[in-house]
Amino acid sequence: MKRLLSAFMQIQILNNLDAIPATQWNALVQDDNPFLRHEFLAALEHHGCVGEAFGWLPHHIAVYEQGSLVAAMPLYEKYNNYGEFVFDHAWAEAYKQHGMRYYPKLLSAIPYSPVSGQRVLTQAGREEELFPLLLSAAMQLAEAMQASSFHCLFPPASQLDWLAQQGLTIRHDCQFHWHNQGYQTFDDFLAALQPKKRKNIRQERRKVVDAGITLRQLDGNTATDADWERFAFFYQLTFENKWGIPTMNYGFFREMARALGEQVLLVMADNREGECIAGSLMFRSRTRLYGRHWGCTEYFDSLHFEACYYQGIEYCIRHSLQVFEPGAQGEHKIPRGFLPTLTRSAHWLREDKFRQAIERHAAYEKNSVADYMRSVNKHSPYRPE
Repeated sequence: MKRLLSAFMQIQILNNLDAIPATQWNALVQDDNPFLRHEFLAALEHHGCVGEAFGWLPHHIAVYEQGSLVAAMPLYEKYNNYGEFVFDHAWAEAYKQHGMRYYPKLLSAIPYSPVSGQRVLTQAGREEELFPLLLSAAMQLAEAMQASSFHCLFPPASQLDWLAQQGLTIRHDCQFHWHNQGYQTFDDFLAALQPKKRKNIRQERRKVVDAGITLRQLDGNTATDADWERFAFFYQLTFENKWGIPTMNYGFFREMARALGEQVLLVMADNREGECIAGSLMFRSRTRLYGRHWGCTEYFDSLHFEACYYQGIEYCIRHSLQVFEPGAQGEHKIPRGFLPTLTRSAHWLREDKFRQAIERHAAYEKNSVADYMRSVNKHSPYRPE
């Protein structure tokens, strides 16, 4: 634990989230965002999902006033760009070619999760006072540890705009999100689509039914240990099949589920014989649903779309959630009702010599993303109003 000095407040850099009481941390979380809750981030630490093995070393910033937490920032020392979903391979290569170290860097993000949400946590109404304190603490820490840079991924628009005003470089990208237009039923959603898209979705859902697949929607309270053990196997299998690194494990899933309860949505798929052959994991805040992981042991036509998208859309409609973020990338989501949505991130580099080149690159990216979104929107699955 390190301490930074402030005239009126105590600032601590913590490598263990358990050093902060969960109630104090969670009091700063808006919309009950599950990925920002103490229980989720601490469970990652408890079960080795972050740490030296994966190049995600916690350095969370905590700001105290008279012994009470008034501001915080989830922060990690990084030695790779694995699990970030905002790619900076070219930046690291440029540093290497100039004989400089790009790693370590500092990153404010949710590990392995390209989800939107606060990155600068403060008591309500004190943003103007406390935002600069947190950003200054992150930059001071970068200087002290000779980190190349500080990165803030997928913050909300208000925080992103503030970071831009502080001179950070802004990068643009695109995800595909579903927006609830006040639908009362899944059929209401289908009625908003073009006839061909509507027919396609109905056919895909019918294929799953005809295959004899039964889907179970569970939460952190109703899913059993056996369900989580099975899902952990699906998760690991998915990464092994894609030559990836499975960073999460059964212990994490089980602890997280017990702690978050109804904020967890686990969809499990059983075949005709009653064997569980696939599953998808989602999380919810007060207003949003977030799709995260999927895995299976048998392939069935359209089961992925059913478990990961249509079950989530039905859940959003039933619980009046406004937005469904199913994860990064994937143009296959467009004909299924997901539209291009701008995502942004903020970046600060300690070395001046690279800033102009990176700003030019960010400007090029911004124009490219805007062109791409305009092109994709021409193929919207929705009927013209």
